[in-house]
Amino acid sequence: MYNKIIKRILDIMIAFLSLIILAGIILMISLLIKITSKGKVLYRQKRVGKNKKEFYILKFRTMSSAAPKDVPTHLLENPDQYITRIGKLLRKTSLDELPQLVNILKGDMSLVGPRPALWNQFDLIKERDRYGANDVRPGLTGWAQINGRDEVPIPLKVRYDSEYIQKMSFLFDLTCMSKTVVCVVKHEGVREGALEGGTESKYENGIDYLS
Repeated sequence: MYNKIIKRILDIMIAFLSLIILAGIILMISLLIKITSKGKVLYRQKRVGKNKKEFYILKFRTMSSAAPKDVPTHLLENPDQYITRIGKLLRKTSLDELPQLVNILKGDMSLVGPRPALWNQFDLIKERDRYGANDVRPGLTGWAQINGRDEVPIPLKVRYDSEYIQKMSFLFDLTCMSKTVVCVVKHEGVREGALEGGTESKYENGIDYLS
C-alpha cells in the first residue's frame, strides 16, 4: 500500500509545498547563476529511471560550459577549473539539487530511492538489475547517499540500494530524509575530483563513463 500509493502521494505533496516555500530561494539562485556565469540556469542530464526508462534530471548549473559531459564530478582530474563561484556554494550545500523537485512532481523521481544512474553507467545499471533497484523510482536522496555518497564504491552502493528496497517504508524514508539533512549540514561524503595517485579514473569499478 505504502510503496504503490502512499509514497507517490507524499512525494507530490511534499515536492509541491517545497517549491512554494522555497520559491524565493530558487529565484535568487537562478539570478545569481545568470549574473555570475555564461550559460543556462538549469543543467539537464540523461539519467536512468524506473524500469530503466531514461529521463532528464534537472539541476542548477554549477559548472562552466567547457566541463566534460556525462562524467561524474568526483572522477574529474581537476574539477575546480570547471566549477563556478556560485557553483561551489550550491554543491557544498546541495542546493543545486532543488530543481529535482520538478522531476518528483513529473513522476521521474521520488523523494527517497536509489540515486538515478547516468545513462552510460552500464555496469551499475546491470548490477542494480540483480537487486530490483531499477524497478523503483530513483530518489532525490537515498540510503547509499547517507552512507557515504561519492565515497561509496559501486558494489557497496548497490548493496545499500538493495537494503533500501527491502526496508522501504514510511518510517525508513523518514529516517533517510532526516539523516540527509545531517549529512548536508556536515558536508559528509562529498568529494570533488579523482583521488591523487591514479587510484581512480574514468573506469572506476569497471564502469566506462563515456564522455
